[in-house]
Amino acid sequence: MTRDQFVYQQATRVSGFGLAIQVILGLFLLIFGRIIEDSAFILASAYVLSGTLIWVALMVLFHQHRLERIEALENEEVVLQRSGAKSVFEGEREESQAAARRLRIMHQWLMPIVSLTMVALLSAISYFTLGWLSRMDDATGAATTFRVGAHFGWQLAICAGLSLITFIFSRFVAGMAQQPAWQNLRGGAGAMVGNALVLLAVAVGIVFQVFHEPDVLKGITYGIAVFVAVIGCEILLNLILNVYRPRKRLELSRPAFDSKLLGLAAAPDSIVRSINEAVNYQFGFDITSSWGYQLLLRSCLRLAVLGIVILLLMSTIVVVQPGEQAVRLRSGRVIGDVAQGSLVWKWPWPFESVERFDVAQIRSLVLGSKLLPTSKVNLWPIEGEPDLTRNSYIVLANATATTTDPSVGGIEVAQVAAQFALVDADVVLEYRVKPDGLLDYLTFSSDARSRRTLLNMRERALKAIALRELSQLLSTRSIDQILSPSGDSLVRQLKERIQTAFDTQRTGVEVVGILIPVLRPPSGEPAAMFEELSIDVQNARKVLDEAQRMVNHTMSTLVGSPEVAYRVAADIAALRETQRVKGEDSPEAAVQRAAIEKTIVVAHAQTASVIGAARAHRWSMLMRARTATSEVLGQSPSYRAAPELYRERAIMAVLSRAIADARIKYVLAIDPSRVDFDVQMEQPEPGLNLGDYLEKKE
Repeated sequence: MTRDQFVYQQATRVSGFGLAIQVILGLFLLIFGRIIEDSAFILASAYVLSGTLIWVALMVLFHQHRLERIEALENEEVVLQRSGAKSVFEGEREESQAAARRLRIMHQWLMPIVSLTMVALLSAISYFTLGWLSRMDDATGAATTFRVGAHFGWQLAICAGLSLITFIFSRFVAGMAQQPAWQNLRGGAGAMVGNALVLLAVAVGIVFQVFHEPDVLKGITYGIAVFVAVIGCEILLNLILNVYRPRKRLELSRPAFDSKLLGLAAAPDSIVRSINEAVNYQFGFDITSSWGYQLLLRSCLRLAVLGIVILLLMSTIVVVQPGEQAVRLRSGRVIGDVAQGSLVWKWPWPFESVERFDVAQIRSLVLGSKLLPTSKVNLWPIEGEPDLTRNSYIVLANATATTTDPSVGGIEVAQVAAQFALVDADVVLEYRVKPDGLLDYLTFSSDARSRRTLLNMRERALKAIALRELSQLLSTRSIDQILSPSGDSLVRQLKERIQTAFDTQRTGVEVVGILIPVLRPPSGEPAAMFEELSIDVQNARKVLDEAQRMVNHTMSTLVGSPEVAYRVAADIAALRETQRVKGEDSPEAAVQRAAIEKTIVVAHAQTASVIGAARAHRWSMLMRARTATSEVLGQSPSYRAAPELYRERAIMAVLSRAIADARIKYVLAIDPSRVDFDVQMEQPEPGLNLGDYLEKKE
């Protein structure tokens, strides 16, 4: 093809036509999406309108190519006209190349600037779209809503028709781009086939929307945003590679917005040629020209149809395992009864589908944000900063809980602290589907899962109900009853309350068990203070137990047992009251003393021994007194018979006892004539004389 101004004029007209299609298509999608309030159409319009920049750049570029060709032809005519004439200024005349310089400037600066602008536009579209989609599950009040139009038939027809039109035009432009003069049209063909792909994806999402599968359209919208980001990254990579790619002199670079990925979609025949060349290279000869390969190509469509038919027939049979239950769904409605352990026949996909559920599987649901880390020794205080994302549970404070600390916020906070307290708890709910509750389980809520969340709508609803029952139960218990439960089990009560709430809401769920791996005061300083209080309480209990042990030991030693000691102490208190009122010598006091003494003696303890010893000592004294009395009464006849003789004999007996051990004896105030000394000298025996140690009788 001769490169003249008419060639580039044709490319300019095609670029203008493509610009018109791009603008009309983008504005139509935007206005239609606004009217029916469809988010997917608005996103598609943003991508389509961004492609208008490519067609504007191509139209300007090909127009400059046309001006450059006109300028070149004019220069050639000037050279031919002066071919026979000579001039003294021949060496100083230069040909006019202003259009050529502007063309080089466009390739060097305009095309990279347009490519960078496309990168910025596509990145902005992808960034804001992904951010908008991420806010659909925002719980702070700034959530967005993904809207879908209600005119599914018109939407599907518009998307499919426009996708077909843009694909045909992209194939036309890609065919023109095979000519060297029009090769820059590949960027426009890529932009147009990108429109076709986006609209086709939206059409597929609308088809699934008809069959009540809204998540597919949301996923396609998310995929379109990722697709836009990938195209922007490719353009940026092409721009960087164009800077370092070696080129021949006067060779113009390929625009960076000419996407090779979209070029493959615009010219799929090149993919087939590449596959044929790869097959021939692997086998070592031209196998693609053989009759077998040509037969395979001719039968490819029929084989594909046969495979699709077989897949559709296979989708009419679903095997339900013995531990599973299944239901048939048609347009989101349940058809027929629940099947278990059998074959289920249905209409082929997508008219009907079968949902299978493992009803015997035990599922776990954490009633909280996340589980606390636990170790072998579960210490209440935790080192480091407390986790502010966790919410504590409100419980009742103890009856003696008061606070006078002014730093807690005043009288109101002190009153609240005297009534309520906080605890950290990790509660895990284990549940499964009831054997006869699958329909209730399905109708209770859906399996839809919002983006950036791990739980679906049904699990979130079950968690909310269980959290409500848990909070209400804990709010009726004191902190001591929670941390040191006694009597009725907290786990059993919680399980019964949650099961009752689930049955009331007809969830079709059976609560298998409740696990509480962590239950403690709030982490940080309160937990440490609570632990210190527990240690002090234990120490106080230890002191009281030691004192009580000592009291019990002492009372057991004294009166036999603590019970007897308490009874004796009560009787002594009553005795003192009787003595105060009626006197110590009153008959009532005597009776009470006798009863107390009898109680102590019957116990056979140390006090009873003391009383027995006192009684024995009293009887011993009484018997000695009676013995002395009997001796005196026995000497009375002797005294009456001879008083003087009895008196002298008694005096002598006293003197004999008194001076028996004296070495020197003196006799005073006695008439010497009446004294008669009888002295007997005896030699002491060297041996042991037992007679000296025996008491001599009077």
